Amino acid sequence: MKAYMTNGTLDFLQKIIETHTGITFYLMTNSSGALAYYEEKKKKIFSSGRTYEILKNEGIMIQEGYIVMQTIPVTDDDQAVFEDRIKNNLLDKMPGLQAFRFLKPEKGNKYVILSQWKSVKDYDKWKQSHRFELAQQILSNKKPAYHGDIPFTTAYFIHQDEENKKS
Repeated sequence: MKAYMTNGTLDFLQKIIETHTGITFYLMTNSSGALAYYEEKKKKIFSSGRTYEILKNEGIMIQEGYIVMQTIPVTDDDQAVFEDRIKNNLLDKMPGLQAFRFLKPEKGNKYVILSQWKSVKDYDKWKQSHRFELAQQILSNKKPAYHGDIPFTTAYFIHQDEENKKS
């Protein structure tokens, strides 16, 4: 299974989604813009998007909640060990965790750990847990050779159109 994502303006991404009705998209927003995400076996529709192999797939994503994506650059030499460590992650059965995806890039070296939480409060509880500290140790990697390879975290809310907000 593959995962696909691309960034853009909310209006632009909504138009793409409207033209591909057979695909379940997750439209996410934050203060910097919007991101469209979907999972399919082989149907790539984004011309400038990113493609990932889903290495670990737990839970079912839903059209509401809080998404956290950790982007982690991993050198070619470290990929096998890194993948093994993450496949045995410490997020299993965390209260409030809706879904978890471990994504390997088709091109490049930037892995993504995507977690969907029922609320920001649930994610904050996870961040204050002992299991979070252990997970951070697992995620720690060699110091990057240059600043472009520094891991970073991006958070989004699943976008709700006006129609969905009222129901």
